[in-house]
Amino acid sequence: MAARKKIREAINVLFTYKEQDRFDLFAAFPSVKNFFLNRRNLFYIRSLGDISFTAIILMGLFGPQDASRNISLFLAWGIWWTGVVLSWFIVGKFWCGICPFPGIGRLLQKMNLSLNLEPSPFVRKYSLHFSVFLFAAIIWSESVTNMKNWPMGTSFLLLSILLGATILGAIYKGQAWCRHLCPLGKIIGAAATISMIELRPDHGKCKTCKTFSCKKGSDDAPGCPVYLGAFNIRNNVDCLMCGRCVSLCDKDSPSLRLRNPFVELILNKGRYITCSYIIPFLMGSQLARFVQHAAWYRRAETALFDSNTITFTFLLALGFGLFILIQKAGATLFGITEDPSFGKFSPMVPVLVPLAFTGELVYRLDYFLANAGDLIPTFGRQFGINLEGLYVSVPRPVIYWICLLSLSMGTASSAYVLHIFNTRDFEGVIEKKRYYALHGLVLLLFTTYAVLFGNYIAS
Repeated sequence: MAARKKIREAINVLFTYKEQDRFDLFAAFPSVKNFFLNRRNLFYIRSLGDISFTAIILMGLFGPQDASRNISLFLAWGIWWTGVVLSWFIVGKFWCGICPFPGIGRLLQKMNLSLNLEPSPFVRKYSLHFSVFLFAAIIWSESVTNMKNWPMGTSFLLLSILLGATILGAIYKGQAWCRHLCPLGKIIGAAATISMIELRPDHGKCKTCKTFSCKKGSDDAPGCPVYLGAFNIRNNVDCLMCGRCVSLCDKDSPSLRLRNPFVELILNKGRYITCSYIIPFLMGSQLARFVQHAAWYRRAETALFDSNTITFTFLLALGFGLFILIQKAGATLFGITEDPSFGKFSPMVPVLVPLAFTGELVYRLDYFLANAGDLIPTFGRQFGINLEGLYVSVPRPVIYWICLLSLSMGTASSAYVLHIFNTRDFEGVIEKKRYYALHGLVLLLFTTYAVLFGNYIAS
């Protein structure tokens, strides 16, 4: 009976929008807390990640360069990337807590081979711009070079991320790459605002703390790798959810909590500049990627010097600019972009976030579903074993309807955010005709996604 009661409480918190309601997973399930307290658990997961990514990189560099004979491509683009995108909606930035890329940097720091400097003001000030640029470079190179079919290119991409994390680990203390410059970390941080789970402190307990070991560390263990400490966590944007503060805190302050996934998004109201940059770029890039195989794209390519590089770059910039305008148009329709209690905000950002991240999920899910059935035969081809009889094909219409359902859920989530704004936060402020126009804008975006993705599937 107690277990059923806990489950009912968890479901009620998850599906009922109440700003203050949380379900404490540590209190309800002590084994969850013990998982974080035992640091070996994270060590084992990271070690598995280190081995897996080393294998992917080596197979990409030295294995067959025929995409149909190298499983590293599906492991990287199908399983890893799709898995990371799915994790956004459930466990937030937990991937960042177990990510293998900072591993060499951490090793250098343990061996006292790092300069161990504080991140410079320049890094802190301009990190967002650099990370968005780096994320744009990943999307651009993936599409322009057809990297999902190029094993060596995929390995070079992974090595470049590893190199960035290692260089910063050799210069700065902690995981400066993860906090400031990692392009994946920034987009995961933005997506984590709609996660079902958050790691938060009990600020009442933190007020009595005099050691701040969660941030500074102890004689036996380093502190927060991204310079936060539990007492500084206010949102899911920067916290890696690595749980280090759980084992360091002697006040039993941090807790892992289940919540309604829209709470943080609605409370923040688009005030974080991270989302203001990333959301329009991400959505613009999705439209560019969806039309890349359309017939009219070929005509545009012909007009632009027969260059896929120039054509896609132009569409990427055009898509980014278009969604900047949509973001601003949505704010104009709201009619309010400033509040006396929390200052200026960007109301269209939280409305677009669910659709933006389900759009990315759909793009990755399509690749995963289209290629999952060929994983075992590809393994056989790579290592000289005939496993062709184990090939499984997922029909394209099935993939389309699964992805369309995902897009529909993202659109419904965007509409739900609008509903909460209209009935709670800005009750009586948004004019009815503006409110319906905003819903119309969301529906128009969904229709555009559905049509372009349908053409992408059919191509």
